[in-house]
Formats: sequence, structure tokens, C-alpha cells
Amino acid sequence: MTSLAAFVGAALMEIGGCFAFWAWLRLGQSPLWLIPGMAALALFAYLLTLVDSPLAGRAYAAYGGIYITSALVWGWAMEGHRPDRWDVAGATICLIGMAVILFGPRPAAL
Repeated sequence: MTSLAAFVGAALMEIGGCFAFWAWLRLGQSPLWLIPGMAALALFAYLLTLVDSPLAGRAYAAYGGIYITSALVWGWAMEGHRPDRWDVAGATICLIGMAVILFGPRPAAL
């Protein structure tokens, strides 16, 4: 699995898991929503371990760009809130930062 695929999967699981809690607390849904929500959050944590990075902190920092972009896409797809130009600009900056963090040239040793 590539790092990008792990990041995208992790983002979907994190947003979905958090949305389950949102649905329960803010939308009045059944507490049973918490069961798949917690499973999704556990899968999110697992997927981040699949990222090709020797350092957890670096993987988590790089993940931030994917998460921000995915959250905007979620808002559009699930809540009907289309990202505006500032959302798109911010997400683009975050994705560039993610690429620099994850793919920047580094010496072989940590």
C-alpha cells in the first residue's frame, strides 16, 4: 500500500468515525452510531502505521494536508457545502506542505 493510499484511507476513517460522534451528539442519532465510529477510528490509527516514514511524527504531520483536503471534500459530498476559493487555496497549500514533509530529500540516517 502506498503512503498516499494509506493517508486517504486514514482520512476517510477518521472523518467517518468523528462524524459518527457528531451524528450522535449533534444530530440526535442513536448511540449505536458510536460502534462503527469507534471501529473507524481504530482503523484510522492502523492505516497511519502503513505510511512509509521512519518517524511517526513526520507521518502524522504529512497526514495533516490529506486530512484537511478530505474534510473539505466530506463537507461538500455529505453536507452540501461546496469549498470556496479560499478553502481550495488553503488545501492546496497544505498538500504542498505534505509533499515537502513526506517526499523531501533527506540523508539515509534519521
